[in-house]
Amino acid sequence: MTTNPNPISNGPGKPVAPPAAESGTALLDPPPKPAHSQEHTRLQLWLHRTSVFLFVLISAVAGVLLIILPWTPEWTDNYLLLSFPNLRTFVSSGFFRGICSGLGLLDVWIGFWEALHYHEHT
Repeated sequence: MTTNPNPISNGPGKPVAPPAAESGTALLDPPPKPAHSQEHTRLQLWLHRTSVFLFVLISAVAGVLLIILPWTPEWTDNYLLLSFPNLRTFVSSGFFRGICSGLGLLDVWIGFWEALHYHEHT
């Protein structure tokens, strides 16, 4: 039985030839490895560790500042807000302070989540 290589011109009930494989690998085979293996060097590994450590540290410090700072007098009694009384009133409201503290908690959570889920690619 011959099949038409053009599947559009096949009528109903006529078999269609499967497309020709363009490569020698099957669909479920793993992709071929490149000629040069991309192993991480020790420098890249330590740079990655350092960047994760700095991310966790900055997230934790910024989060703690955002949790504590809105509830201190320095939050509203600063030089930047003295010339804007309406903004000072808004910033000193409990709603805005709660939003800032919530963002601080979220920031701390993201930093510690990153630290707990850190793994090295070997």
